[in-house]
Amino acid sequence: MFTESFPPRLSRTGLIAGAFFLCALAPPAAKGWSGRDDGQPAIISGIGHVVDGDTLDVGLTRVRLEGIDAPEIAQTCKTATAESWNCGRAAAALLRRLADNQEVTCDRKGNDRYGRALATCFVDGADIDEAMVRAGLAWAFVKYSVTYVGIEADARKARIGVWQGQAEAPWDFRHNEWQVAETSAPSGCAIKGNVSSRGRIYHMPWDPWYDSVSMAAGRGKRWFCSEQEAIAAGWRAASPN
Repeated sequence: MFTESFPPRLSRTGLIAGAFFLCALAPPAAKGWSGRDDGQPAIISGIGHVVDGDTLDVGLTRVRLEGIDAPEIAQTCKTATAESWNCGRAAAALLRRLADNQEVTCDRKGNDRYGRALATCFVDGADIDEAMVRAGLAWAFVKYSVTYVGIEADARKARIGVWQGQAEAPWDFRHNEWQVAETSAPSGCAIKGNVSSRGRIYHMPWDPWYDSVSMAAGRGKRWFCSEQEAIAAGWRAASPN
């Protein structure tokens, strides 16, 4: 359990209201990261259950919001006065306010390499992918899409969210955490496959509880070199909540 923390420049009610009002003005356009697979539904709809700042379950489908990348749950950023704040938890908290237990409709663009649907998602017609970027709590994921580059530029100019001070792009954060973890992992395979009362769960190096997971021999624990390998072996991702 954690206490939601927002940086001083973000008000809870104003952030949500402003994000919905502004993103409702723009058309729901986005470019996919991969082609739509045959046999998969073009539209996904259902009640939203948020996983982190850019991932949620819509009904029974795990959806990765297309074209954005939010800070990881364990990630911190800096305010204008160089104070640390938990931007990763703030991003997840905002997405919860936007989509948790709401009727969500998603325009599916394809699947990512982990089998998650890639989609632009809407609540009451508002693009929640855009709302996250506009609030300064997600980056435009330019490696895969330029859809939200202009929205990110507006957030940078307003110096809100991650743009009020120093912040590391989440893809750089993940890369750096992996490099640190692989120095002590066998053969550089840095994903921890844990076995507990909750089942077989794998932890990425940037997960909040990664360092607390002991990999002492026994009980079926093992290391993985990739998420695909862990999933294929029957492990599931750790929930950041």
